[in-house]
Amino acid sequence: MHFEISERKLLLRVVDLVALLFGLYVGSNVFNFDYFKFTEERWLWSVVLIVYYVLFSTILELYDLQKSSRYDSTFQGIILSVSITVLCYLLTPILTPELPENRLQILYFYLAIAVTIFLWRCAYIFFISSPRFFKNIHIIGNTEEIKIMSDAIERNTKYYKIVGYINSNPNDKEKNGVLADLEEITSLDLNKVAEEKYVSEIIIASNQREELSKPLFDSLIGLLETGLPIKEYIQVYEELTFRVPVQYIGKDFYKYFPFSRSNQNKLYLFFHRFFDIVLSSVGLLASLVFIPFVLIGNLIGNRGPLLYTQERVGKNGVPFKIYKLRSMVVDAEKNGAVWATQNDSRITKFGGFLRKSRLDEVPQFINVLKGDMSMIGPRPERPAFVKQLSEDLTFYEIRHVVKPGVTGWAQVKTDYGASVEDSLRKLQYDLYYIKHRSFFLDLNIIVKTLSTVLFYRGR
Repeated sequence: MHFEISERKLLLRVVDLVALLFGLYVGSNVFNFDYFKFTEERWLWSVVLIVYYVLFSTILELYDLQKSSRYDSTFQGIILSVSITVLCYLLTPILTPELPENRLQILYFYLAIAVTIFLWRCAYIFFISSPRFFKNIHIIGNTEEIKIMSDAIERNTKYYKIVGYINSNPNDKEKNGVLADLEEITSLDLNKVAEEKYVSEIIIASNQREELSKPLFDSLIGLLETGLPIKEYIQVYEELTFRVPVQYIGKDFYKYFPFSRSNQNKLYLFFHRFFDIVLSSVGLLASLVFIPFVLIGNLIGNRGPLLYTQERVGKNGVPFKIYKLRSMVVDAEKNGAVWATQNDSRITKFGGFLRKSRLDEVPQFINVLKGDMSMIGPRPERPAFVKQLSEDLTFYEIRHVVKPGVTGWAQVKTDYGASVEDSLRKLQYDLYYIKHRSFFLDLNIIVKTLSTVLFYRGR
């Protein structure tokens, strides 16, 4: 038995809410806890509490499967999420119960939620995250593709277990590296192999159709008739990494890269622009609070102009002037455009704070209002870098079919690009966003951006 990644995330969310409500029910009925009562007239209390908890637990990454499989990170996440949830709940008495006269009731309220959710999460780690619930997969393909797929599984999830492989290329006998640790299956009776190895899914890791022999192809057809999932490895790679592996697709690119319907959906584009205007306006107004501190910090730690403009490439390759708060020394690129790197000596001390907190990007809200940028999209790059990367990376220009963004899928999923290799990784994320662009993916990016700012992980 196994759970898909999406099923694990859904399970965590649903049972979290069940545990939350169960803890309050037990607390209010068994331990004479009367701050929170379940009544038909007070159903709004439960709704508000659930909304707060889901919002803050998502922002604080309580549903990150890697963190959810460890006791320490789970405990920290629950403490933070429940603490902020309870605090906001107490501060909105119009929608929630009035503060109790006995202040111990607040402690009981907090413990009723935190303890039950933590006990459920401990059960999840002990049972669901154990190897007995891993998905056993079998790979068919040549050694190169098998290595790619094995590496993607090892780097991005621990819930898949490769129980064997069949080398579909009889002339390819290389077993170095990853393949040396995997069991090679010589039998073409895949039904028998699936039963013996408890296989849950077959992955075809080969772009060459002629590599699949007639007996192997017939065996796959027979296995398909039993209902066992058979997937193409690029599809699985994308599901695991949330990236489009353009370097492995080649001439078959459009077979794997249909553009998202949202790119032409007038209703989606209307609301996308509407929220661009609303969010950037709110962002500019909120930034007024930080202006005095930024001016003082710039005076002490930057010593020079606060704002600077730079040419970037926008939608359809049209250049525009981007606005940012200066985070580097004056004349940082007097000798030409240079990649920014980690621990870059050109970044000032105050500039490092601006980058980590993402405050350096606040003036880009002006670009959003002007229509040069969107709140969400690929990061706008310098013309010199775009020219270089377009020559080095196939399909790089596809990034420009949508407006560049203040934040985006690549920005929240990977580190700052400082080389062609880093740019390839960012390109994979950008193309994934363009391919799957939707309201829910946009919302996911906004939540992850809030997590980045909250945990001070800006670049």
